[in-house]
Amino acid sequence: MKVLSVNVGQPTAAQVGHRTVVTGIRKHPVPGRVQVSAQGLDGDRVMNRRYHGGPDQAVYIYTREDYDHWAETLGRPLDPGLFGENLLVGGLESAGVRVGERFRVGAGLLEATAPRIPCGTLGARMEDAGFVKRFARARRPGFYTRVLETGDVGRGDEVSREAPAPADAPTVAEVFDAWLGGKPDRATLERYLASPLAARFRRGLEERLDT
Repeated sequence: MKVLSVNVGQPTAAQVGHRTVVTGIRKHPVPGRVQVSAQGLDGDRVMNRRYHGGPDQAVYIYTREDYDHWAETLGRPLDPGLFGENLLVGGLESAGVRVGERFRVGAGLLEATAPRIPCGTLGARMEDAGFVKRFARARRPGFYTRVLETGDVGRGDEVSREAPAPADAPTVAEVFDAWLGGKPDRATLERYLASPLAARFRRGLEERLDT
């Protein structure tokens, strides 16, 4: 596995339905090496911190395999950063990553915490309001990570699994399905909550468990 692109973005305006929002989803590849801290990549801005960013969702990873799917589906080549990912990685299917898996990426150590949930901003980025539903149906969410060890990262860096998650930890796709209307039973929710989920997802699943 390798880093194919390191992407950062600054605030830009986007039309989401009838609203104009300021978003950091428009990310572009940068040359050289980029420092990765507990809050994410240097030079990257996350605007809506209710749903994105923060220490549990510091770095968003999407994969070449996911890009290949979308390039075939959409019938056109796609530039790195299109999906708002910080790191584009080759050699990995995002849906099968388990929450708690740890990856050595460049000098940093990252831990998978949650899937990316599509929103209207993604639809605006793709210039297709219906893309949110297409993204959900495809079950290729990419995944957020927390930064366990800071360091720098650059294009061409090796990516290796530093530590596997427990075998009963949920996959990114399983959490994605549960969040988007799935109805896991109590035992399944408890199993998901035993993993190191991002705080936002933990709160949501705990609320569902309570009810």
